[in-house]
Amino acid sequence: MHRLKTRPQFQAAMAGGTVSRTAHFALHRLALDASSTAMASQAAAVAPTGPGSLPHAQGPQALFVVPGVWLGAMVPKRWARRAVTRNAIKRQIYTVGATFEGRLPQAAHVVRLRSAFDRKQFLSATSDQLKQAVRAELLQLFGYATRHAGAAVAAPVPVPAPPVAEPVTTS
Repeated sequence: MHRLKTRPQFQAAMAGGTVSRTAHFALHRLALDASSTAMASQAAAVAPTGPGSLPHAQGPQALFVVPGVWLGAMVPKRWARRAVTRNAIKRQIYTVGATFEGRLPQAAHVVRLRSAFDRKQFLSATSDQLKQAVRAELLQLFGYATRHAGAAVAAPVPVPAPPVAEPVTTS
């Protein structure tokens, strides 16, 4: 599993759309197909580098030159004030993401904390209760995303039956 590192990678993955939500988290996904990733890696090898060149000018696929599952974690200070809490939540995101790596499609994923955990309920920033609550929600988040990703690929598209012509009767 590769980790998202740059701002353009995070922006591109979040622009892909929301796939799954829980009370505190949202999962965003940008689908990456193998052919465009291979073309992007070839283009990146030929593309100029330096301060004036933009790797994402060729499209979001150029940001993810190595094929595979990409994962990033966004834990804003607005929703988790203490650095200890933010780091503990990020560790949980990457750990749970690694367990689901085999079931996730080849795409760039961003897990975003979208609301705060109640500080009155979770007094310590690294309490076992907080870790268990975060892990349970992340399992639910990734479980829902993998079920729907598999259903979208495995479910056949129904083909409508051709219309049957009514015989014309003349009186």
